[in-house]
Amino acid sequence: MTHPNLAVTFFTICLFITAGCTRQQPVAHTGNYAVMEVGISDIELETAYPANIAGQQDIEIFPKITGFIERVCIREGEVVRKGQTLFMLEQVQHQAALNTARANVEAAKAQVATARLNYQSKLELFSNNVVSQFDLSTAENNMLTAQAQLAQAEAQEVDARNNLSYTLVKSPADGIVGTLPYREGTLVGPSMPKPLTTVSDNSAMHVYFSMPESQLLGLIRRYGSTSAALEHMPDITLRLSDGSVYPVKGRIETISGIIDPSTGAVSVRAGFPNPGGLLRSGGSGNVIIPSTFENALIIPQSATFEIQDKIYAFRSDGGKARQTLISVAKVNNGRDYIVESGLKAGEIIITEGVGMLRDGMEVGPAGSGETPAASADNQAGTESLEIGENIL
Repeated sequence: MTHPNLAVTFFTICLFITAGCTRQQPVAHTGNYAVMEVGISDIELETAYPANIAGQQDIEIFPKITGFIERVCIREGEVVRKGQTLFMLEQVQHQAALNTARANVEAAKAQVATARLNYQSKLELFSNNVVSQFDLSTAENNMLTAQAQLAQAEAQEVDARNNLSYTLVKSPADGIVGTLPYREGTLVGPSMPKPLTTVSDNSAMHVYFSMPESQLLGLIRRYGSTSAALEHMPDITLRLSDGSVYPVKGRIETISGIIDPSTGAVSVRAGFPNPGGLLRSGGSGNVIIPSTFENALIIPQSATFEIQDKIYAFRSDGGKARQTLISVAKVNNGRDYIVESGLKAGEIIITEGVGMLRDGMEVGPAGSGETPAASADNQAGTESLEIGENIL
């Protein structure tokens, strides 16, 4: 015999199981969502581009002759002036070559003098019909040969003097000395793989970065031409590798006329003054370019979602959510989008919970903070409890 209380309990459990299995999720629910009216306003967005920093001049110093380093006259990081001696190479052999060249010049001069005297003598004798034309011409040719040998000796002297001067490796410009990979006693020459050092002119710095083709086209359309963009673009900011902002503003100086087909980007060079020497050649950072948009439709990025690289938003239309395809400007600040098409000023869009919405779902005014799914679950749970209480 079955106990009455056990039968009631079993029947109650069966009803709960039946209710849980047959309850279906509604197609649409009434919910409460935060909304906003799309408006027109002005906005300034900043776009960051990775950049490399280089000196106005980065000159690699190579010796013009082969020789052993006799003395290193500078230190790494030292500020040097144009014409200052950086390295001294061994001079003994080049000094000897210069002395030999000078002696050859003196000997050649003596030969020229002797040849000239002989020619003048032959010329006088020829005028008196003492020697033949052949003798006169031979004397003249000997004089011309001696003069040519003198010119050759003088050229060799110049070459020897230059080689001796090349033993003093001097700075071609003002700047800062880089690393010094070679020390005293090292044999160096013009064909060695690494330079003796690098002298960087850091009084003003060049900052190089790449700009996507789409943004370059936007600049040209906005200002009318590349030259007009260079003239009217605002000053730019440099954020250093440690996250700090460089205190001096810079200007974009050149935009390359060639787009790299492998990256779809164009090379850009900006100039930054470097009065305190904070920037160093070889450094890195991010160039920050501001862009001002007037009378723009601005919506938060949280009000959008992407499907296959397309951006959508939900309009609130007659109490229902309407999925809308929009196009936005390529430039953004990571928080807002500038809408180019798909929305109009005055339209109401849903700004939160768009990932839970579906096209045609009913939406209510903001305020409760409860999503439709949560509302439906709470309602179903209340109904189940009421059934159980009535049965019991």
